[in-house]
Amino acid sequence: MQAQLRFHGAAKEVTGSMHLIEVNGDVVCLDCGLFQGRRAEANAKNRTLPCDPRSIGAVILTHAHVDHCGRLPLLVKSGFTGAIYATPATCDLAEVLLADSAHIQQEDTEYWNKKRVKKGDAPIEPLYSQGDVEDTVKLLRPRGLRETFDVLPGMRARLHEAGHMLGSCGAKVEADLRPGKTRSIVYTGDLGRKGMDILRDPDPLPECDYLICESTYGGRQHSRPEEMREEFAEIIKETVARGGKLIIPSFAVGRTQVLVYEYHMCVHQGLIPKGIPLVVDSPLAVRATEVFRKHPEVFDEESSAFNHLTGDMLSCDDCEYTQDVEESKRLHDRKGPMIIISASGMCEVGRILHHLKNNIENPMNTILIVGFQAENTLGRRLLEKARQVKIFGETYQVSAKIKVLTGFSAHANSMELMTAVEPLADRLRRVFLVHGETSQSETLAEAMRKNGIADVVIPEPDQRFPIE
Repeated sequence: MQAQLRFHGAAKEVTGSMHLIEVNGDVVCLDCGLFQGRRAEANAKNRTLPCDPRSIGAVILTHAHVDHCGRLPLLVKSGFTGAIYATPATCDLAEVLLADSAHIQQEDTEYWNKKRVKKGDAPIEPLYSQGDVEDTVKLLRPRGLRETFDVLPGMRARLHEAGHMLGSCGAKVEADLRPGKTRSIVYTGDLGRKGMDILRDPDPLPECDYLICESTYGGRQHSRPEEMREEFAEIIKETVARGGKLIIPSFAVGRTQVLVYEYHMCVHQGLIPKGIPLVVDSPLAVRATEVFRKHPEVFDEESSAFNHLTGDMLSCDDCEYTQDVEESKRLHDRKGPMIIISASGMCEVGRILHHLKNNIENPMNTILIVGFQAENTLGRRLLEKARQVKIFGETYQVSAKIKVLTGFSAHANSMELMTAVEPLADRLRRVFLVHGETSQSETLAEAMRKNGIADVVIPEPDQRFPIE
């Protein structure tokens, strides 16, 4: 009879979240996300799974960002047939997002195979297909927050509000190691912040024996969420005054909807003038926004009231949502100030690359970074003020102004993480810090130790730890 935790992804890095709870031969997987970063390295990691997928009995999915759900179709393609438990909103978002992921992979594969054929290299296959996504969606099982349910024999789970994005949750899993001995594991997923737009505040973390805690910003502070609206308005007005365009790389699911809401509020409150076009140029964001509209039950009080007042908080007179490629291309020829929100949020794939290519060398323009940028991504190079960047293999001078708004981050900062974890200190047997670059995890680990949590571990990829 053995029980252990195994950390496959997001161990000493941010992307690729996947952790395994193994108890008496049964395996529950916590998230199954895509790795992002250097293309060749990420591709190799994404094609590697920690065990035979047929040995995994169930998956608990905390939310629908691709670094947490993006490898589920590969898991299914490789033989997994168990249930995938998530909140109703996450189930709906995952269906949309995974279909988009398969589409992007197919397009990327066709693009790179043209180059490989010219070089005489063998063609590559996409990670999974639309058919694999359809098979995955059939396995999604919605579960409500604060509802205890059986995951596998001898293992029960309960989801709690994480406040990170629409439908996001953390999970508490109770495992019966043997008659009379039960251990509990809490996984934060991505832990959000109090006071964020649209989202409800995170629930207090449940008491547990073992805690798997994210550490994305374990050593950093953010601006307060309530400061963001005025700062956002100032950046818009400065760019408009120069006659430039404001280009915002944004995660299509979650961050884009918050930005549209903030823009709408800025207009409503008179912080910016009417008549500044806002274009959401992302087919995925369009579909995700429809899912947001479908789930008003998870909005916080302020956004619910504004949604009721306006009839649709995610739309207004000067807001446009593009649908097809031709509409997107026409944006390059439009003159005058405007705001363009486009995916991907880390500037790795999608339409944002075309907008950056066409606007990055114009000093009248502004590129606004509003989310986490993983190492070795184009977004990270822009965040670090690189003077030159490569887009589609060509070198471009960075002449546009680069601005950063950390207050839009939906990840708890170091102080917020400590505040969430401290009430559990007396019971915790061990804390595992994941989903963070090493420097961030180490800073948070030291802070936890100083605050009375003695056993804090930063697991290596594929490292295993006993549950005792």
